Order: sequence, then C-alpha cells, then structure tokens
Amino acid sequence: MRKSGLAALAKWTVATAVVASLLIPSVAGAHSATIAPGRIRGVVTAATKAGRAYRAKLESRAAGLGLLGSGSTNLVYNGGPVMHSDANYAIYWEPSGYSTSSTYKNIVNGYFSNVGAASGATTNNYSVATQYYDGTGKIAYSASNGGSAVDTNAFPASGCVSLSGPCITDAQLQTELSKVVTAKGWPHGMNTMYFVYFPPNVTTCTDATGAECSGNVYCAYHSSVGSGSSTLLYANMPYDGVSGCESGQAPNGDTGADSELNVTSHENIEALTDPLGTAWYDASGQEIGDKCNFTFGSALGGASGAQYNEQISSGNYYLQEEWSNAEIGRAHV
Repeated sequence: MRKSGLAALAKWTVATAVVASLLIPSVAGAHSATIAPGRIRGVVTAATKAGRAYRAKLESRAAGLGLLGSGSTNLVYNGGPVMHSDANYAIYWEPSGYSTSSTYKNIVNGYFSNVGAASGATTNNYSVATQYYDGTGKIAYSASNGGSAVDTNAFPASGCVSLSGPCITDAQLQTELSKVVTAKGWPHGMNTMYFVYFPPNVTTCTDATGAECSGNVYCAYHSSVGSGSSTLLYANMPYDGVSGCESGQAPNGDTGADSELNVTSHENIEALTDPLGTAWYDASGQEIGDKCNFTFGSALGGASGAQYNEQISSGNYYLQEEWSNAEIGRAHV
C-alpha cells in the first residue's frame, strides 16, 4: 500500500472517508448494518465549501448509524453483479457554442484505447479490480474502447431551479444518452459503460432542485438506467478543469483532460465492481474509488505540474489509487 505524497490533499482524503453514502440510501439485498449506494453512485465530491458541507452531512448520517470511522474497513460483497468485461464509450455533448478542444478529446479517447490495449496487465489500477467477483466469477481486466461521438443536439431547457446558463439534470442526461445510443446502434447491457462528457460552462445537477451540482458539490458520478438486457451504465462527467476538481498534475499537457481522466478512472473502476449499487462497497456505502478519493500515491516521473503515476500501454497518467481488500488499504500498481 502506498499513501499519497500530496500533503495538500491529505485533509480532503480523510474527509471523503464516507463520501459514497448517497442520495437514495436503500438497495435490496444490502446488509442492514451498511449504508448502500443509491441511484447516484461513486460521487467524487469537490474541494469546495459546498462539497465539504455535503461530506459533513454524509458523515453526520453515518455517525448517527454508528458507522463513522468504517471507511477503514474492507469492501463487502452484497450479492449483486459486477462487470466481467467493459467496452467503454465516450460521448461529448457539445451543441453549437459549447466545445472542448480536439486535444482534449484525443487525450480522453487515447486513454480508453490504452486501457483496452493493456487488458490483462498487472501493472495499473485496473488490475486491482480483478480480486472482486460475483456469483459467476471474478472480474477480468478485459477492456476495450467501444468508440466515441460528438453529440451536437441542443441542450434542453434548464431543468435546474435558480441556476443560470445550461443546467442538465440526471434525468435529462439519461434521456439524451438513450437517444445517442439508439441513433448509433450501440449496445445496452452489463458489459458496456458510457461516459457523457460536458464542455466548460455547463452545469449538471442530480435533480431539478439544483442543490447538488457539478463543480460546486461534485466532480463526477456513475449510475444506471433500465434493467436486464436494456440496462445502460453511465457516468456523468462535467468538465473538471476547474478549482475543486483538478488533479494537480497534467502529464499530457491539458489540465482539463488530465483532471478528467483521474475521475474517469474512479468511475470506470467503480462501475466494474459495483455497477448497480448492489455489489462491492463498505459499511458506509463507499465504493472502491471513494475510499481513495484524490489519493495519488508516488509519482513515477515527470516534471512538477506534469507528473504521472500510471503507465497504461503507451500513455502516462496521473490517477488516484483504488482500494484493495487483499492489501487492506489503498493500492497503486
């Protein structure tokens, strides 16, 4: 187990010890002594006043159930399915007037290609997930880059109360995701993961109240819609080149893209181990990435501001650690 060398993030790491206790607390089959992840899962909270307040609320809730401090415990299997392989798709929702650069997209798309090319390797964070399982066996590090698309459909009317500018609710995101998947003829099911990336100056919120939104409270989350063969697994990926969500290092020379890949790895590996909120999490509802949120371990190389701690195929990345039950702690490989 390697601990983070970034002292500035130490308090953030401790504070996120109960982050994944989420918005809808009950999931069938979960242990009665745990807080199960809800519809919105694997929330990467922002290092902001609102993000800290959100964490404090979750901590208070866990403390009331006698679970505060359980963040040091291992993940527990709760009976649900895992992803045994994953085809990863990137959707960039960018109507006229809103965009990310081609460099940004190339870095993100290249990441998914490298994750796929390195399938089966034991030298990066994805291999940590292979110790976890469901009733049909262990997770295999078997990834692929399914493809990408730029969605130029106009944003819907703001679904969020009292917020100016484009503001997309989780329900609106689900609707658009379904449209794109149908139009592209892309697959549904438990071996496919969709990442919906938003450009700068666009807010996303968990619901219409506007109480829990990107940049202010969170940097990303994952969820699902549908069931059985119609399931769509997805991650909400707001633009993270903003204060509170940046990783602090940009080995690929693009702060937005490099920071986005840190939370992309968080949500990707959490979806592998807990796609429906019914598989692997600890007593306070934390998933594999939540327990190591913004804990990066030692750098392998790179100049200050451009350090990397993961080499995945031909790419260098700066990614958080993941929780290893085998090591009873954070693992960075």
